[in-house]
Amino acid sequence: MKFTPSKLNTFLFFKLPSAYWCGVRVKNITSQQCTATVRHRWINQNPFNSMYFAVQAMAAELTTGALVMHAIKQSGKNISMLVANNKSSFTKKAKGKISFVCNDGNLIAGAVQKAIDTGQGQTLWMKSFGTDEKGDKVSEFEFEWTIKVK
Repeated sequence: MKFTPSKLNTFLFFKLPSAYWCGVRVKNITSQQCTATVRHRWINQNPFNSMYFAVQAMAAELTTGALVMHAIKQSGKNISMLVANNKSSFTKKAKGKISFVCNDGNLIAGAVQKAIDTGQGQTLWMKSFGTDEKGDKVSEFEFEWTIKVK
């Protein structure tokens, strides 16, 4: 699969439909950075008139996971990936359009190469930050990804 926002959003529709129907969309991806957005709507709200935390987690995880998938694809190897842990913090109600950005592409590239060179599984923590339309941080997520050459 070529890594374009359109292809990743089609992937979402078929493989992660709950994220797709909640409005999560990839807007940009390079080998170093991935951006996804989601707009606060009726279908992804919580009782406090803001975006449900799990919807934010789906968008944040997508930004990190897409970078992992991209690095694996570039390696040409058969490598498995899985989230082992996650952490999150919320600093403001998520209303309007929220953008999640992960800039940790350099971390995963090194981990993929080390997994290939050593044959050992690798773990790494990747961060994704969610900001509203004003540029205020609303949440921060960390995901511990594990990768292993099959």
